[in-house]
Amino acid sequence: MGSVSIIYGSTTGNTEEVAELVARELNGSVQVIKDIAKASAADFSAAEILLLGTSTWDDGQLQQDWEYFFPQLDTIDLTGKKVALFGLGNAQGFSGQFVDALGKLYHKIAERGATICGFWPTDGYTYKSSGAVLNGHFCGLALDQENDRQKTPQRVKAWVAQIRQEMNF
Repeated sequence: MGSVSIIYGSTTGNTEEVAELVARELNGSVQVIKDIAKASAADFSAAEILLLGTSTWDDGQLQQDWEYFFPQLDTIDLTGKKVALFGLGNAQGFSGQFVDALGKLYHKIAERGATICGFWPTDGYTYKSSGAVLNGHFCGLALDQENDRQKTPQRVKAWVAQIRQEMNF
């Protein structure tokens, strides 16, 4: 198994909490857990497997530290890297942009050559629209810590099992 890093952006602490939950579920397989506010291009290059997390803000924007880092992604070659994404949103308060930032992150990471795993079913979610849905699935694990927090542990557990299988680690 290659080196595994979790890089996340968190404003209120919810995405950090989920990143830590994912790391615990991976039972010691994660070498690095880092806030994107403290990350560099070298952090992306060093890992063979990247788990990236963001929340969605306002009218579908990336979390502000991801927004700031986003242009640097254009300098990072992710060819050959396995990446899985997780995103937080509010399906009731922002139903028309539910986890849109997850979709933005997906498109940028795919553009940089990564192999993206961990697509997640939309079943069990109630929202109007999402820029993170591709071919009937979210492009990563979608979570709503505002309205469905109680579902998070089981969703994370199932998603981690799924990405372990898809990524062979």
